[in-house]
Amino acid sequence: MPRVAFEHIAREILGQRYDLSLVICGDTLARRINIESRKKTYKPNVLSFPIDQHEGEIFLNIRKAQREAKQLGITARERIAFLFIHGCLHLAGMDHQDDVDAHAMETREAALLGIFGFKQA
Repeated sequence: MPRVAFEHIAREILGQRYDLSLVICGDTLARRINIESRKKTYKPNVLSFPIDQHEGEIFLNIRKAQREAKQLGITARERIAFLFIHGCLHLAGMDHQDDVDAHAMETREAALLGIFGFKQA
């Protein structure tokens, strides 16, 4: 798996006191968690679950991230970093339910990718 500074990224987005569990998984587990928790049958690339204000869990589907990286013409490392940032932003309370929220989230993602030295797809 490509190296990504997960802890550093999480601290930047969620703060020092946030307790985050990161599960690196493949299609089978990601799909099963998606079915059990969201009643959706597709294989997600990332899932975020807040537990409380200072604790959460991210499931990052490495296989899907690798496939998406190839389709987007970026490295797997860049795609994994983006998905982790995306998941952390969800835990921080951001979403993309409407155009305004989606734009705010995309702007923050782009800024964070730049801060951490990644290019955006």
